Amino acid sequence: MKDIEIVPFPASGYHPLVDFESWRVAVLRPCEDLLPENLNHLQKHLYTDEVFVLLSGKCALYTAGCEEIPGAIVKTEMRLHEVYNVKKGVWHTHTLCEDAEVLIIENQDTGEENSPKFSLTEQMHQRILELEKP
Repeated sequence: MKDIEIVPFPASGYHPLVDFESWRVAVLRPCEDLLPENLNHLQKHLYTDEVFVLLSGKCALYTAGCEEIPGAIVKTEMRLHEVYNVKKGVWHTHTLCEDAEVLIIENQDTGEENSPKFSLTEQMHQRILELEKP
């Protein structure tokens, strides 16, 4: 057994880096799916909060409440090295600039079976595109 496990960041997208017992550390890097024009759903996690830390670049978190159907979409521009805790059950998505790196901490068993998705309506998608404008 090594005393230290070293895991490099992959080139793009979401990738778990370290799983241990009940927790996971992952990295999110830019990918085509997270371009504002390509967003197509919101997601929520039924059993866990999800923590985001912006390491570099720019990232915007979008939330839409925790009801059965997502509510009004709210944009939060992340700041470097601050912790953003999206609470359990809150609908959310994100957009990243091309040089962004976001550290994610969540339950190890977080996955599609306990993280429902809601397809963005045209109105929701247009709202995100409006909020993305400088």
